[in-house]
Amino acid sequence: GLTQEQVVQVLPVDYEIEYICRGNRMIVGPKVRKCLPDGTWTDLNQRSKCCINQPKLYIGALFPMSGGWPGGQACLPAAQMALDLVNKRTDILPDYELELIYYDSMCDPGEATKLLYDLLYTEPIKIVLMPGCSSVSTLVAEAARMWNLIVLSYGSSSPALSNRQRFPTFFRTHPSATLHNPTRVQLFQKWKWTKIATIQQTTEVFTSTLDDLEQRVKEAGIEISVRQSFLTDPAVAVKNLKRQDARIIVGLFYETEARKVFCEVYKEKLYGKKYVWFLIGWYADNWFKIKDPSINCTVEQMTEAVEGHVTTEIVMLNPETVRGASNLTSQEFLAQLMSKLGGKNPEETGGFQEAPLAYDAVWALALALNKTVGPLKAKGRRLEDFNYNNKDITAEIYRALNTSSFEGVSGHVVFDAQGSRMAWTLIEQLQGGSYKKIGYFDMTKCNLSWYGNDRWIGSGPPADQTVVIQKFRYLSQKLFVSVSVFAGLGILMGIVCLTFNIYNSNVRYIQNSQPYLNNMTAVGCMMALAAVFPLGIDGLHVRNSQFPVVCQFRLWLLGLGFSLAYGSMFTKIWWVHTVFTKKDEKKDKRKHLEPWKLYATVGALLVIDILSLMIWQIVDPLHITVEKFTKEAPKGDVDQLIEPLLQHCSSEKMNTWLGVVYGYKGLLLLLGIFLAYETKSVSTEKINDHRAVGMAIYNVSVSLFIFFILVPLDILKCALGFFSFHCSSLVGSWLVNWTQRPSGAVVCHNTLISSKNMPGALQCDSARFDGSEVSEPAISNAVQGRRVFQRTGKRGERELPLITGNKRARQFDETGALK
Repeated sequence: GLTQEQVVQVLPVDYEIEYICRGNRMIVGPKVRKCLPDGTWTDLNQRSKCCINQPKLYIGALFPMSGGWPGGQACLPAAQMALDLVNKRTDILPDYELELIYYDSMCDPGEATKLLYDLLYTEPIKIVLMPGCSSVSTLVAEAARMWNLIVLSYGSSSPALSNRQRFPTFFRTHPSATLHNPTRVQLFQKWKWTKIATIQQTTEVFTSTLDDLEQRVKEAGIEISVRQSFLTDPAVAVKNLKRQDARIIVGLFYETEARKVFCEVYKEKLYGKKYVWFLIGWYADNWFKIKDPSINCTVEQMTEAVEGHVTTEIVMLNPETVRGASNLTSQEFLAQLMSKLGGKNPEETGGFQEAPLAYDAVWALALALNKTVGPLKAKGRRLEDFNYNNKDITAEIYRALNTSSFEGVSGHVVFDAQGSRMAWTLIEQLQGGSYKKIGYFDMTKCNLSWYGNDRWIGSGPPADQTVVIQKFRYLSQKLFVSVSVFAGLGILMGIVCLTFNIYNSNVRYIQNSQPYLNNMTAVGCMMALAAVFPLGIDGLHVRNSQFPVVCQFRLWLLGLGFSLAYGSMFTKIWWVHTVFTKKDEKKDKRKHLEPWKLYATVGALLVIDILSLMIWQIVDPLHITVEKFTKEAPKGDVDQLIEPLLQHCSSEKMNTWLGVVYGYKGLLLLLGIFLAYETKSVSTEKINDHRAVGMAIYNVSVSLFIFFILVPLDILKCALGFFSFHCSSLVGSWLVNWTQRPSGAVVCHNTLISSKNMPGALQCDSARFDGSEVSEPAISNAVQGRRVFQRTGKRGERELPLITGNKRARQFDETGALK
């Protein structure tokens, strides 16, 4: 019951007092020391007072002071700062004292397993566990539910920890690594990128992050065109990015691997004005300048390769000057932390960036525990009653943490449904070798705060892929005009031939060549030549809606042209073969050639073509299609490719229809060749130009087969070449046959030529001359030993007694009877 002054006056200065207060009170203060349970003594600098002996709530923590991420170097002092302030506050847990029991996990799951066992099976009971690294937190959080323990992490970013079924009691003040992804998607949309590539180190945290990114970009209509991964050596992955023309690249890897990646990036020239790299923002500011024996690139090369890349980093220090739950601003917190670290270089202190998260983690826990006091008291329970079998107290702590919302030194602290911290994201860009803040993104409000100071090597943000300019290729107008002129000349020649044939239809030589068939051939050739004009019309001349009409003109002109031109030629050869290659007993029955049968044959071929074309156009009409060709690079340093396009006429089952056309026309051509060969030695008066027709068929067939074998053109263009050559051969044959005949001579080889009025009068190996008297030398040179007949009147003929050795002249009267 003595006062502080009385105690000091009565007792010696170095007197040690074990117990002086009564009940649950204890004395602390200057000149008074008490031996504490842990073997230490009370602080002599504290003011002496007689206070209540408060129950303690113990926190089991794992701070990695070494290992892959030595975050405990700064996070432990920050957590201790928070504990000191909480224990001094009379409005937060006034009846309790928080105490931290911690070990060094070395960021190693194996070591953490041993330490977790010590924490759980060594007194006192811990009410909460606080791990650091993601790998350690995964182990602790998965096991903690068996002991009904809440886990609150300050340094775990693995997206896998957001699985509530696997980790039902896990919370973290460090946001999930997936929090970068909404920011990245927002930037992709801002810069109008729809195609990205990714490269990742094969660890769980980066794989989970990338899976989340893939889902988010898919929802935003953005495509991940290339996805590469590596374990230790990124050389092959970087080469694949280069080969597949990756432009906007998201890199997910640790700092050591980042140096390896960008050394390969420099070698592959995967940087510059055409490329943008997105990296994680928690690397050291000078990470690319640190000498690394595992790479063979200089600092200058690394600096050149990383220039302009963008980083996204969770805001771990509140950028605003506000006082939160701890009554400290972020700058005041940093000043006190630097003082506690004893002047250590922040860049050399592990976890310095994450220290505000550890500080706010303690405050989040204290505020949550303070919130549970009332509900537990109403149920007749207290926090100190907690044990590893008590689910009710755990449920109250979980409920309080899940509804936490306060201002901390790291910003506004609030947890989502998976227990992950929701925070702002800082966006930075490396400009001139140093990072510059270019914006913030608030995921909770989906608000992008942009400074507008982003800087690019080129004129602006690069394209997400090589810009492909689609350019329609049209027929050269000079070529079109030239071919059209020749086609026009061919049509004009056809008109001349047609006129000549009609005008001289009464001439016997013309009559014997079947002039109506010749007229059909001329019309067919003109139709085929007229098809040159719609074949040369493309998108330069007509709209897309009008193009199918052009397609119809092409098809029908060529189809009907074939039926008329080749059909009439084929009919001549067919009937010459039919009449003059039969056995002798059947010849007399077929000597008389009826013209209507010839016309009926051409008509049948024409009907077949018309029906097939009608069925084609009704069932599967032609429409416009666009053919794409190999991309071409323009001249100059332009990030563009030109993709030539060409318009075609096509249908859904084009190959089927082409097969039918090829088969039918091909059989006619082969049969025409066969018939022309079979009748090459036939000489007949009724169809006196069949040899010229046979030669035309030879030329057409050979040239057409060469087209099909060597030039893979479509059917319409092949048909155009066929008809053009066909018409040229036909006209040429006519001219040669007309100009080179000696006064209209027709030479017959082993053929019996008969006429209506002179049956059997003219025999084989003979030559016939129409017109006036012909000199004997001319006849001699022409016939070379054949029997020669000369026409003497309208019907009469006489045999010239020349060369043959037969001096007897044979005379025929007007009726054709032998005199």
